[in-house]
Amino acid sequence: MSTQDVIKKSVLDNFKLSEELSIQTVLLTLGLAFVFGVIIYWIYKRTFSGVMFSKNFAASLIMITMVTTMIILPITTNVVLSLGAVGALSIVRFRTAVKEPTDTIFMFWGIATGLTLGARLYSVAAIGVLVISALMLLLSLFKFKKERPYLLILSFEKEAKTEVQNLLRKLPQGNLKSKTVSNGVIELTVEMSVKESDFAVVETIAGIDGVHDASLISYAGDVVG
Repeated sequence: MSTQDVIKKSVLDNFKLSEELSIQTVLLTLGLAFVFGVIIYWIYKRTFSGVMFSKNFAASLIMITMVTTMIILPITTNVVLSLGAVGALSIVRFRTAVKEPTDTIFMFWGIATGLTLGARLYSVAAIGVLVISALMLLLSLFKFKKERPYLLILSFEKEAKTEVQNLLRKLPQGNLKSKTVSNGVIELTVEMSVKESDFAVVETIAGIDGVHDASLISYAGDVVG
């Protein structure tokens, strides 16, 4: 037997006939994909630390897991389908912008779970979901203990500058991102990490005579000043 024949036999032995993929197996695999997808959804919702939570993206994690499972399941049973899927998927282009780096991690997590379930490696998928879930929850505890970054945006008249500066000293030291002076009105944008106990200082600043506006905005990105 030549080397080519050995390779062909090895490949064919690793693929079962498509008829062996029973309805019970399909329903079981897709059911597990749904359950694991829901777990990924819950972990994403529980550990989310961005500005705006997207329910559509969170729900899509369940679908990503199930669709990936549905694609891989028949591929593992038929050589022809596997080659056809490679050609079909190679022409697909995904251009949706992902704003949060952690969103990409959750997408890959859903895809990886779907891959292992589609290959019917149920124990691997279960262990992976449990371990990664525990790690994500553990990491989220450290995130919540940290002070969240905020942008403090102030608009006030020059006459109130001294009083505003005195109150700003009571807040944690921040980084000045922008300063605009126009017709006697000063606009400041300061990046700082504040606690809930510091919110009262911002309210006091807003009550100063000559202060037009005082806004505190939570964000999770980088602002270039």
